Amino acid sequence: MKPRDPIAQLPTHEVTNMPPHMGNQNLWQDDKALQHWTKVEGGTCHADHIAHVGLLTGLDETFEKANQANRNGPELHAFDRYGMRINAVEFHPAYHDLMDLAISNKVHNFAWHNESNAGHVGQSVLTYMFSQPEGGVMCPMAMTYSVVPSLRITPSVAKTWMPKILSTQYDRRDIPVNEKTGAMIGMFMTEKQGGSDVRANSTSAQPFGEGYLLTGHKYFCSAPMCDAFLVLANTENMGISCFIVPRWRPDGSRNNLFIQKTKDKLGNRSNASTEMELQDTWGIMLGDEGRGIRTIIEMVTGNRLYCAMSSAGIMRQALVQALHHTSHRSAFQKRLIQQPLMQNVLADMAVEVEAALALGLRIARAMDTANDPAEAALARIGTTVAKYWNTKRCPSLVVEALECHGGPGYIEESIMPRLYREAPLNSIWEGSGNVMGLDVMRAIGREPETISALMAEVEKARGNNPNLDRAIDDLRDELANPDGIEARMRMITEMIALTLQGALLTCHGESAVADAFCASRLAPRYRGAFGTLPKGLDLDAIISRALPG
Repeated sequence: MKPRDPIAQLPTHEVTNMPPHMGNQNLWQDDKALQHWTKVEGGTCHADHIAHVGLLTGLDETFEKANQANRNGPELHAFDRYGMRINAVEFHPAYHDLMDLAISNKVHNFAWHNESNAGHVGQSVLTYMFSQPEGGVMCPMAMTYSVVPSLRITPSVAKTWMPKILSTQYDRRDIPVNEKTGAMIGMFMTEKQGGSDVRANSTSAQPFGEGYLLTGHKYFCSAPMCDAFLVLANTENMGISCFIVPRWRPDGSRNNLFIQKTKDKLGNRSNASTEMELQDTWGIMLGDEGRGIRTIIEMVTGNRLYCAMSSAGIMRQALVQALHHTSHRSAFQKRLIQQPLMQNVLADMAVEVEAALALGLRIARAMDTANDPAEAALARIGTTVAKYWNTKRCPSLVVEALECHGGPGYIEESIMPRLYREAPLNSIWEGSGNVMGLDVMRAIGREPETISALMAEVEKARGNNPNLDRAIDDLRDELANPDGIEARMRMITEMIALTLQGALLTCHGESAVADAFCASRLAPRYRGAFGTLPKGLDLDAIISRALPG
C-alpha cells in the first residue's frame, strides 16, 4: 500500500534516486497492447465491463489485499473443538475480499454469460488482468469457468449446478448448494502413483442408488473449499469415469471428503492445495461410463487457455514493474530506461509480453467461433501450444524483470518475489511441458485437420517478413517428418508457437513489435536470453507502447 508522506530527509542521509511507490494502476487503460489485441479479436463489445474490472483490479488496495492473502495463507481445520470432522480451510479476510471482487465481476463465468458474443475473448482478458495482482484467487475462477462443458454432457447435473455457477454472488458458507446464492467448482485428478498418467489412478467407484460411492486418495486437490469437484475414478467394468462430487449429500449430510493436509507450496500461497481421502464418498457420474478422460478433457481445455492467459498477465505485471523502476532510477548520469542495453532488455520483454497476449486471445477467439470446423481445429491444437509456450516463457521473463530492479527487487516488500514464485505454476498445472508436447503429437497424428487449420492460419502472413516465411517452411517440413517425432515434440511445439505468434504480429500488430519479433525469435541465430535484439530496430517505439498510460 502506498504510504502517506514518507520521510526522505533522514538523520544521516537523504533518500534520493529511488522510485516512488507506484500507487494505482489501470490494467485496461494503461495497456495499449491489451486494448489493441482485444479489438483485433472482437472483444471491444465488452470494453465497458473490461474497463471497469481493469480499474478495480489495478487499485493499490487490490494489490495490497493480494499481498496480505499471500502472507497469511489458508489454515486447515479438519476437526472442530469437540473432535468432530468438519474438513474446513480458513482463509484470510483479504482472500475473501478478492474472491468477492472477482465473482461479482464475472471473472469466473463471463464466457457463459456471453456465449454468442466473444465470450471467451472477454473471459481471457479478465483472466489476464486479474492474474496481475493475484494468482491464487484465479485457481477457483479458472476451474469454475472451465467446468461448464463437462457439466453440460449430463443435462440433469447441469440443471442443478449451472444457475449457481452463473451467479455473481460470492457465498463462502459451507452449506448444501441448494441453500447457496452461488457456487464454485474444483477438481482433483492426480494420485501419488500416476501424476499426469491418470490411467494409473486407483480410486474406485461403486454404484449406490442413483449415484456412486468413491474410495481412494487424491494427491492434489485445488481450492478444497469449492462446493463440488470433478473427480476421476475407476468403475468395476469400464475403467476411468468422471464424477461430480459435492461437499454435501442430497440428504443434507456432509459428504466424506477428508482433507489430510495442506500443501506448503513455493507460490500460489493464498490458495489452498490439499491431499484428500475419499471413503465411500458420494458422487454422480458425468458422461458415459469408462469415458472419464474424454469428459474431463473439456474442462482441461478451458484450464489450459487460462494458464496461457494467466502467464501472459504475470509477464505483463513484471514488465510494468521493471518499466516503473527503470524510469525513475539513474546510474552513470542517465535514467536506466535511457541506457541502450537496458532499452534492449525492456523492449525484448515487451515484445514477449505482446506476443503471448496475441497468441492467447487468438485461441480464445477460435473457441468463440468453434462452430466453424477450421476454428475448432485451431482451438484444439492452439490451446495446448499457447499453454506450453506462454508458461515456459513466463519464469524467464519474471527473472529478467526482477533483475532490472537489482537488490530492491529481491526483497519481500516488492511484488517481484511473489510474481517469481507464481511464475512456474502454470507450466505444471494441467500438464507439464512433456504432457503438452505429447498432446500436440496426438493432435497432429490423429486429427490432421489441426495441421490444416494451423498452416492456413500462418500462411495468411506469408510475404510479410522473410524470417517468418522461412519459419513457415521449416514448420511444414518438421510436421511432415515422422522420424523420431516424440523426442522432437518440444521443439515442434515451440516452432508452432513462434510461427503463429509471428504471423499474428505481422498481420495485425504494430510494425515495431512485429519487426523485433521476427528479427529475433525467428532469426537463425536467436539466443533466447532477453536483451539480445539485433541492431536496427525501433526500441523507443516498442518501449513507449509498453509503458503504462
